[in-house]
Amino acid sequence: MAFETISVIGLGYIGLPTAAVFASRKKQVIGVDVNAKAVETINQGNIHIVEPDLDMVVHAAVTNGYLRATSVPEPADAFLIAVPTPFKADYEPDLSYIESACKAIAPVLKTGDLVILESTSPVGATEQMSAWLAEARADLTFPQTHGEDSDIRIAHCPERVLPGHVLRELVQNDRVIGGMTPKCSTAAASLYQIFVEGECVITNARTAEMCKLTENSFRDTNIAFANELSIICDELGINVWELIRLANRHPRVNILQPGPGVGGHCIAVDPWFIVSKTPELARLIRTAREVNDSKPFWVLDKAKLAVAEYLQANADKTAKDVTIACLGLAFKPDIDDLRESPAVSIVQHIQGAHPGKVLAVEPNITALPSSLATGLELVDIQTALQQANILILLVDHKQFKNIKHDRIDALKVVDTRGVWSA
Repeated sequence: MAFETISVIGLGYIGLPTAAVFASRKKQVIGVDVNAKAVETINQGNIHIVEPDLDMVVHAAVTNGYLRATSVPEPADAFLIAVPTPFKADYEPDLSYIESACKAIAPVLKTGDLVILESTSPVGATEQMSAWLAEARADLTFPQTHGEDSDIRIAHCPERVLPGHVLRELVQNDRVIGGMTPKCSTAAASLYQIFVEGECVITNARTAEMCKLTENSFRDTNIAFANELSIICDELGINVWELIRLANRHPRVNILQPGPGVGGHCIAVDPWFIVSKTPELARLIRTAREVNDSKPFWVLDKAKLAVAEYLQANADKTAKDVTIACLGLAFKPDIDDLRESPAVSIVQHIQGAHPGKVLAVEPNITALPSSLATGLELVDIQTALQQANILILLVDHKQFKNIKHDRIDALKVVDTRGVWSA
């Protein structure tokens, strides 16, 4: 099946790299995004997110005429939907972005087109997407009513890449492809084979949806085990990082590392999609989420204890005199992505409760998000080390790993990542 023009809906951390990789294979790619600033930036050959080497690939694709961005969908042979799928306050999946994308592309669909949902989604979302498209285009047929003979092919193909390594993993990783019919799967596989060097593994749409949720729920559960261990070890006076290092010498044990919680648009969100579908059955998955969601409050208690200990040792000081520096805001090391970041939540709480000065160090951003902008100073590492009485390490960025021990010996330190404690 020939795909001469490919449209990517949503030009964020997954959509833009995907669009750029297709364009690097000399395919005409139309990127669509509601963010006018992002559209303008991309059309100038620049990028609005942090991802190694992406700037060069995008610049080359735009300069050579293979990639352009717009705010209004145009006709194409394949449409990849890569929009956010957050959850609502009650942990119910929010599919409104997918619905909006469907309404946007529906007018330009034509017989023979392929529509792929890449957004991580609860089971059944691909079928729901197809239903929304069918509702908008009664003149076309879709797999849920016409099976293999449908005018439009529909499939789900979740991304499974690591921020900071997206371009390499997009190409090298296997892809799980779940079509609503075998022909849908075949069409989707032929599209991804334009750049994927890994294997395109065929299944059905529901299994593909559940596969991504399963991968991230497995990791979430493993992290919850490590986070619970860290709390137990703190109570028992045991160094949890040494403990895990020793336990992992067992040939069949691989415990992940504890931290201040779990963040990002995948691991902190996806398990709730399973829970929302089967709330009475997903007991372990729910518990793991609750353990990880509670870890930031444990960190806050450690921060309060550090302030109390500092004041006990400095009787002439009050809490107003204590400066706290929080190192890291991103949800994982060496990226600029703050989505669902436990570090952001922790800093928000410290900022709201501590009467003294609060500093934030995040080397991968140039300005604080609006949720943190009031009363918080974004400073560099040197300023933080000079001014702080208490240091709270929340993200193990490489810049923080390079801080020498003698620079922090005089400070009260809460190390949630084991950078100095391990």
